[in-house]
Amino acid sequence: MYYGEIKKIDIANGDGVRVSLFVSGCRIHCPGCFNAMTWDFCYGKEFTRDTEDEIIKALGKDFISGLTVLGGEPFEPENQKVLAPFLRRVKELFPKKNIWCYSGYIYESDIAAPNGKVHTDFTDEMLSCIDTLVDGPFIEAEKDISLVFRGSKNQRILKLH
Repeated sequence: MYYGEIKKIDIANGDGVRVSLFVSGCRIHCPGCFNAMTWDFCYGKEFTRDTEDEIIKALGKDFISGLTVLGGEPFEPENQKVLAPFLRRVKELFPKKNIWCYSGYIYESDIAAPNGKVHTDFTDEMLSCIDTLVDGPFIEAEKDISLVFRGSKNQRILKLH
């Protein structure tokens, strides 16, 4: 898996001050996407154990509320394989910090359903680690800059845990 950016102090992508990981790779290609360069699965840098350790170190600061994973698309099957064990590690090291995830896929039909478009052997583990999921594709016609933590009215903020 590759990633485009790590923000070690981010207040735009979830409650509180967060560390945000922007993964690479997305097949949805929403018109008007704010991060279209990350559609390419090889954009940016390779996500390695050193990358994980860098994020873990950043999460260790007391003022950090948690981790946000967005992209690109975290639920692309290739990304799930890498993210599932990483998110488990974050949860084990920081049980009091929360994990937010953004996906252009729909939770019930695409992600959680056993026959969903992107459901894999790693999906349930990822979902068990994610506290808040923002789901749904960005729809330019429903863009609303007054919305908190989402870009278009169709997107939902789902509390999973």
